[in-house]
Amino acid sequence: MKEKTMKPKPAFFLLLIAIILIVISLSCIILKGAVDSNNTKTIDVEIKSGTSTKQIGSILKEKDLIKSKLAFTAYVKLHNVNDLKAGNYRLNKSMSLPKIIETLRKGSNYNPNLVVLTFKEGETIKHYAKEIENKTNNSYDDIINTFNDETYLKELIAKYWFLTNDILDSDIYYPLEGYLAPDTYHYENKDVTVKEIINKVLDEEEKKLEPFKASLQKKNIHEVLTMASIVELEGTNTENRKMIVGVFNNRLSSGYNLGSDVTSYYGIQQDMTRDLTSQEFSKTNPYNTRSNTMIGKLPIGPICTPSTSSIEASLNPTDNNYLFFVADKNGKIYYSRTNAEHDAQVAAIKKKGDWIW
Repeated sequence: MKEKTMKPKPAFFLLLIAIILIVISLSCIILKGAVDSNNTKTIDVEIKSGTSTKQIGSILKEKDLIKSKLAFTAYVKLHNVNDLKAGNYRLNKSMSLPKIIETLRKGSNYNPNLVVLTFKEGETIKHYAKEIENKTNNSYDDIINTFNDETYLKELIAKYWFLTNDILDSDIYYPLEGYLAPDTYHYENKDVTVKEIINKVLDEEEKKLEPFKASLQKKNIHEVLTMASIVELEGTNTENRKMIVGVFNNRLSSGYNLGSDVTSYYGIQQDMTRDLTSQEFSKTNPYNTRSNTMIGKLPIGPICTPSTSSIEASLNPTDNNYLFFVADKNGKIYYSRTNAEHDAQVAAIKKKGDWIW
C-alpha cells in the first residue's frame, strides 16, 4: 500500500508569503535611506519613454543613487507605484529612495542643454558679451556687431517705449549700454541667437521700468539712465546714491564738470582694477567727466547697467548744498562744500589707510 503524499496546508503558504513580505518590507525600510546624505552633488539621469520599472531601478543603481535594485522594485510594488514618468532629472545621493520615487512620479522639465546667462548690476555690454560668448555658440565679434547693428536698433526703438533715438548717436560706444536689465536668464540651448537674448532682456527691462514709466516719460529717459549708471558705481545704496545725484546736480548747475572717476574709466574702456594716470583722467572723450570739455555735461550715454535703486535715485535725488564727495575703500561717502574741504578729506582718508588704491 502506497503512502499518501502530504500536501502543504494553505496556512503554510500564507505563513511563507507573510515571511517573504516581511523580509521585503524590512529590506525596503533598511534600504530606502539615502546612499550618502552628505553628498548633494547633482547627477543627471535620463529616463526614456517606455523604460520599465526594473530598468529604471538599474539606471538608478548604475548612477549610485539607490542601494538596491531589488529594494527599489519591491518598494514600487508595495506602494502600488505605476506612474513613474520619462524625462531628464537632476538627482543626488542625499535623496532617499521615497524622495527619488516621488520626484520620478512628478515628472521633470529639466533641460540638460539649458543655457543660463547672468547679467549683473554695474556691468557693461562688454561683460555681457563675454558671458554670452562663454555659454553659447556666438562669437564675441558677432555679439558686439549685433549689439551695434543700426537697422536692428531702429527695430528695437520702434518696439520698446524706453528706447529713443538718443542711443543712435555715433559717439556712443555701445547703444544698448544701460538698457539691458540685470537678471538671470534661461535659454533652451547654446544655439540661441544674440537677438533672442537681447529681446528677452529688453522684455525684462520693460517690466522693471514700468513702475517708473510716468516719471521717465516726463524727463529725458536717456539722461536719467545715464545718471543712474554713474551713481550705480559711485554709491552703494539708494540713500547715498540719492545724495550723490544731488551733488552732481549742484555741480552741473554751478558750472562744474561732474568730475566722476568712474566715467574716466569707461571713457578709455579700462576696468576699475588700477588707479589711472593724470593723462588718462584728463583724456578727452564723450564720456570722461573729468575732462575740461565736459563742463556742465553728462556723459553721452550710460556707462553700465544701473539697478532700480540707482534709477530711483536719479529720478528722486536728495537736495543738498554739497559740491564734492569721496568714498573710502569701505564704501563710506564723505561730502564737502568746498574744494579745500574735499582735499582735506581725501588726505585724511589716505592717512587713515582707507584710500581705495
